[in-house]
Amino acid sequence: MKLVIIDYGAGNIKSIQFAFKRLGIDAVLSNNIDEIRNADKVIFPGVGEASSAMEMLKKSGLDLVIPTLTQPVLGICLGMQLMCNSSEEGNTKGLGIFNVAIKRFSNEVKVPQMGWNTISNLKSDLFKDVEEREFMYLVHSFYAENCKEAIATTTYETAYATALQKDNFYGTQFHPEKSGIAGEQILKNFLAL
Repeated sequence: MKLVIIDYGAGNIKSIQFAFKRLGIDAVLSNNIDEIRNADKVIFPGVGEASSAMEMLKKSGLDLVIPTLTQPVLGICLGMQLMCNSSEEGNTKGLGIFNVAIKRFSNEVKVPQMGWNTISNLKSDLFKDVEEREFMYLVHSFYAENCKEAIATTTYETAYATALQKDNFYGTQFHPEKSGIAGEQILKNFLAL
């Protein structure tokens, strides 16, 4: 299986590579459009700020490529957020794969949300053999509003979509690669899609 992690300069890439290595998969890091299009599975990572990350995608033309991919694609953290319509962070227009807006948590709670929180309302093969209310690791100040594409929710100030799915596109706000055995199960499930 050829697994490509999109390299566009905004990634939590090493921890993702190590997580797949533990599962016996050598993930290829690439920004080559042909290599990404020909992969069996694609990971769209991201750590950082939405508007500058989107600028990096535009410079490489990946903003036009990612929405056209037909194989399973998993966006993680900022990668998932960039797959949405828009983000309040930097007033950023997203890729429009998921029909939802990214909002900022208010100052009524500690921002960023950093650490472990539970996921609920699990609705996808991505969560096969994962328990309701399993703990996942999160670090974020912005969140996807709850929507019809939500396949898992988390509550922090409000209930929000902590995982999304539309067709072959999946996204998690949490970091499965940093979420222990349950996170590893999610990565295995993604490989099995």
